[in-house]
Amino acid sequence: MVIGRRAVVLGGSVAGLCAAGAVAPYFDEVIVLERDSLPADAEHRRGVPQSKHPHFMLNSGRRAIEQLFPGFEAALIAAGGRKLNPSLDAAYCEAVGWAPRKSGSMTMVYGSRILIERVLRDMARTLANVTIRENVVVSGIETAGAGTADGRVTGVRVQDEVLAADLVIDAMGRGSSVPAWLVAAGWSEAPVRSLDAKVAYSSMWYQLPPERPASWWWQHLAIMPNQKKGAHPEEHDYLVNFFPIEGDRAIACMGAWGLELPKKTDAFVEAAERIRTPVFAAAMKQCEQLSEVHLTRSTGNKWRRYDLAVDAPLGFVAIGDAICAFNPFYGQGMSSAARSAVILADRLSESTVLDRGFFRSFLDRQRKSLDVPWMLAIARDQGYEHATGTEIASPLRRRISAALVWPVFNLITAAAREDDVVEDHFARVFNLDESMTDMAKNPRVLAGLLRYKLKLMFGREKMPRSFDIQLDPPATDYTPDTTVGRKSATGTRKKAMAR
Repeated sequence: MVIGRRAVVLGGSVAGLCAAGAVAPYFDEVIVLERDSLPADAEHRRGVPQSKHPHFMLNSGRRAIEQLFPGFEAALIAAGGRKLNPSLDAAYCEAVGWAPRKSGSMTMVYGSRILIERVLRDMARTLANVTIRENVVVSGIETAGAGTADGRVTGVRVQDEVLAADLVIDAMGRGSSVPAWLVAAGWSEAPVRSLDAKVAYSSMWYQLPPERPASWWWQHLAIMPNQKKGAHPEEHDYLVNFFPIEGDRAIACMGAWGLELPKKTDAFVEAAERIRTPVFAAAMKQCEQLSEVHLTRSTGNKWRRYDLAVDAPLGFVAIGDAICAFNPFYGQGMSSAARSAVILADRLSESTVLDRGFFRSFLDRQRKSLDVPWMLAIARDQGYEHATGTEIASPLRRRISAALVWPVFNLITAAAREDDVVEDHFARVFNLDESMTDMAKNPRVLAGLLRYKLKLMFGREKMPRSFDIQLDPPATDYTPDTTVGRKSATGTRKKAMAR
């Protein structure tokens, strides 16, 4: 049912395109305003510098976009995205060494940010009432009764034109000017929660070799930071990915909390040689360099709490980084934006008028959705003394966080390989379908973690804990043999190089 004449979406990236898909069935006209030129193909553009780094589309994000644009996943794969089983197709270098391989319940579609955007753009353009306008600079908002109980955003200013709107959606990202425009119009500033752990990351793009080395069974290479105290190269504290994307390419990425990252090609290659395992640098050497180094530092967690504002404006919502931006290390941004768009679509489907009750209900539901990724992001980032923001922890809590986060993570990931229930809940948390708090309260999960801890103590675990990181990750598949004729992992386990 149509409940408004026009909706205007500010920003044509993932969040804006998802918002357009969400509101299209409920307005006569949807206009997406984008300041950049939008390429016909999957290409970088100035307004999305982070597109040069790896991006994860979590399961919850894929489902959300599939609701908004049916057929999205199939279209993404047809365009070159690769659907993989990370626990089987990726080599993980954990704290103690290479983790054993095993098929898991979680799948992931790998592809670049620019491919995801191009597929979404193409699908949005098929909607008859959606218009995407490029090279448009939004200079302000139109309002009525700003700062009062019935205050409303009524449109936007685009150069010399005023676009009236029943709903304005801010999807302009971290640097959005809309919060300042709202304050200038007469609304009080929304409370802001923040935590910046000074994360930076550098990436380079590579073309994979036409023929892979015999040891290169893996599709994705992930190297966790060093977790030991004492003298070691600072590159051992990097979080590293060799991330597969479309076109038989990969993104080599190094990131760290509070450390300097290489800015030039030579420095990047030299730093790769000092990573905890030689496999990362060796993989880069097998490939053809396609880009220079891309460095990003704008990575703090920031949540504009419109839900806490007493006089939140009617006729306005924010989605994506414009309301809640996360440390990109955790891969939550696109999925959180898509989930917010689905919430908006659900509220529109339940409503006949865009009144105070509509916007208050949307903000409440959006807050509950954002709580899950927010708590995951700040739980890790609060462990750093150099972190700044409203959510910095007390010295005691910071020490506890620093001491427990990695050991607990290591225990969960190891237990998940031997306990399907733990694996299922961990996958749900990773994919934002369950909060870490709910998982931590689950008796069966706690029992599974305790059982695995006892197995470790008595040497009764089902598979090796780890393998030597100075060697190539072993290809042995430890998935239980459930089919006739399949080679059992048990028979090959003794041949693998155990811890």
